[in-house]
Amino acid sequence: MSVVDHSGIELSPRISEADVADYVALLKPRVMSLVIFTALVGLFIAPVHVHPVLAFTSILCIAVGAGASGALNMWYEGDIDALMSRTANRPIPRGRITPPEAAAFGMTLAFFSVMTLGILVNWVAGALLAFTIFFYVVIYTIALKRWTAQNIVIGGAAGALPPVVAWAAATGSLSVEPLLLFLIIFFWTPPHFWALALFRSEDYARAGVPMLPVVAGPDATRLQILLYTIVLVAVALAPWPLGYFDALYGITSLILGGVMLALAANVYRLREGREAARATRRLFAFSILYLFSLFATLLIEVVVRALVPSIW
Repeated sequence: MSVVDHSGIELSPRISEADVADYVALLKPRVMSLVIFTALVGLFIAPVHVHPVLAFTSILCIAVGAGASGALNMWYEGDIDALMSRTANRPIPRGRITPPEAAAFGMTLAFFSVMTLGILVNWVAGALLAFTIFFYVVIYTIALKRWTAQNIVIGGAAGALPPVVAWAAATGSLSVEPLLLFLIIFFWTPPHFWALALFRSEDYARAGVPMLPVVAGPDATRLQILLYTIVLVAVALAPWPLGYFDALYGITSLILGGVMLALAANVYRLREGREAARATRRLFAFSILYLFSLFATLLIEVVVRALVPSIW
């Protein structure tokens, strides 16, 4: 940022006002927490023993990579963030951090997270982390978000990759189990974000972002939410009968899936008024609990299997 006189002529560069909290905000800490949690599950369900130092290094690198993606996302979207009430208080719209500072910060974190994971753990995981960052920043943020209503569907692949990266960090390879986790998060993303977009549609319209409610309307969005939720519930339940995850997961998935489906049906059924708005907010809030509970159940199964191996 620069200081300008009354005629608008740039006089001299101004010292950044950013503090530690502003740079933390660039990392999108709420998104990072979900990334860390899903990556932990991918790491712990892997059928190998991982040295604690390597495990910590892997999760730290994945977290920093997610933060790098967030910073680069905010660098590119500073203009539309300023137009949306949900994002107007982010560091760049507030003038606390300049776009070049955010870009440099994000690129630095991306480079060191990928190189550290590759050198200290393995290059399969390092390459997957690099691809995840690339997909989120280039494919989703730059290529898709402003140009297609399918931005969340395709771009959701980036948010679904952390458990795959963590599994690769543990094993040096890929397998069915992390791909199942990938599919669960992938099909969870559209109903979760479209529920948010329904009650934030004015924000997206003002910023010119073609989210589904803006482009296709709320009724079409409600139908897509219901359809994707049906697929999600089926995909999330499938690993149990297929023998990849155990009964505790299966029963939990069945119960949570029933609630998720009921809430999505409510969103589809209620079209106007306060009840419709409440139904949408309930689905959005429960979708977070749904994903967290499914993945937490997998962690519980790992712990129980370790403590009472005779029942498996």
